[in-house]
Amino acid sequence: MVDLQQLLQGIVKVNDNDNRPVTGLSLNSGTLQQGELFCALAGHKTHGLNYAAQAIQAGACAVIWEANTQQDDVVMLDSLSKHVPLIPVVNLKQKLGLVAERFYGEPSRQLFMIGITGTNGKTSCSQFLAQALNHDEPSCVIGTLGNGFVGQMQQATHTTPDAITLHKLLAEFRDQQAKNVVMEVSSHGLQQGRVSGVNFDMAVFTNLSRDHLDYHGDMFAYGNAKKLLFEMPDVKTAIINVDDEFGAQLADSLDNKLEVIRYGIAHHDKHIDARASKVRLDNAGVHFDVISRWGSGIVSSPLLGRFNVSNLLAVLSALLCKGVRFEEALLRISRLSNVAGRMERITNPQSNTLFVVDYAHTPDALAKALQSLRKHMDSKKHAQLWCVFGCGGDRDQGKRPHMGEVAEQYADHVIITDDNPRTEAASHIVAQILNGVLKQQDVTVIHDRIAAIKHAITHAGDHDVVLVAGKGHEGYQVIDEEKRPYAGDVKVIEKFLGHKPNTNGD
Repeated sequence: MVDLQQLLQGIVKVNDNDNRPVTGLSLNSGTLQQGELFCALAGHKTHGLNYAAQAIQAGACAVIWEANTQQDDVVMLDSLSKHVPLIPVVNLKQKLGLVAERFYGEPSRQLFMIGITGTNGKTSCSQFLAQALNHDEPSCVIGTLGNGFVGQMQQATHTTPDAITLHKLLAEFRDQQAKNVVMEVSSHGLQQGRVSGVNFDMAVFTNLSRDHLDYHGDMFAYGNAKKLLFEMPDVKTAIINVDDEFGAQLADSLDNKLEVIRYGIAHHDKHIDARASKVRLDNAGVHFDVISRWGSGIVSSPLLGRFNVSNLLAVLSALLCKGVRFEEALLRISRLSNVAGRMERITNPQSNTLFVVDYAHTPDALAKALQSLRKHMDSKKHAQLWCVFGCGGDRDQGKRPHMGEVAEQYADHVIITDDNPRTEAASHIVAQILNGVLKQQDVTVIHDRIAAIKHAITHAGDHDVVLVAGKGHEGYQVIDEEKRPYAGDVKVIEKFLGHKPNTNGD
């Protein structure tokens, strides 16, 4: 069992009189167990110190708290310190990962850790890569769709867990004999220190486009948050999409610091390490040639979307850097199965209409999804492209008119519906989306998401393609502050079609 001095060595001095054994770490006073260390962070709305008395009553052995002179209540601190050691730690949020790493025995150093960051593609790449690595080594995923071994995922509440939960998960994976962990690393998680103390061996960058500006403020700050992953001290290899402007700049900035692997589509930069050319999209999926420093070959995949070519290149590069033979790596990425809610296709047995569910919730992701589906369509059949989507409430409002603009530009029929309105009026969100639409009279607005999907199913013609975007895998809808049960877009479509989906796709 570790003690306070061991956990906080080099972070803050702990007097001998205050030293005591620690049986666990907790951020939640309501679930804290006897003998655990309560970690009180400064939040957006309140400070964890406000719950310290409850934690002490529950049996906390001590309290470490994020020192912030603007929020310190001297009387409260004096009162609490009479019961247990109360230890201030400057910038605790950024240091908590180190504390957790020590408590759980440095689990990430006994695993091969791969972190994936970027606006779009994190979930697909992490799931694909874990699938591919799992062929010969037990592999785990941490991310939006859940946490756990491939095929045994447990539901997650955040893309990137808090630092204590994260290191606990890694320790569990280590103890269950995992070899690899592929982890989605969000910009929020990086900036808030949730991955501090994690020993990443490899870092992957997919792309950067507008999202989360309500939190980061501007694209410069957003990009800098993503860059933090590549500045973590243990990263040895960076795999970067140089089709992306920020990615190309990032790769150049890292050249003299670690091994940089560049990938892209039809990219003629002499420094590129893995390139896709002759990209073809059809009803069967995507097909392309690969030219790399490891060899050349052809990939045929049932996945939908040109952007999945980039995702597959990222996975291929990671496999090759991990030591998988080129021919074997090509075979593995050609056989990858779809990811829930990521260009997931559902076919109609009564017609040739194709329904696709995707998580696209940014202008760039929506544009790429629609553009790709247009290329998958058979132009000889005079098919029409439908788009059903909305925007989340209490999030970046500036992207909403851009989403409307993109939908109008690339789809033949647009249906605007509710996503997760949260505490905003759904009508206000829709009005902001419509601000980007030139011909508003041609757009159908149906707030009820199930009714909107039913409308598309009812009106789509033979050989048409219907994209339902924004929620992807989500089995809930957030209205006000309540997370209400929702069957999920795929299951809603299945119900109206009366069958199970064809699971080929992304």
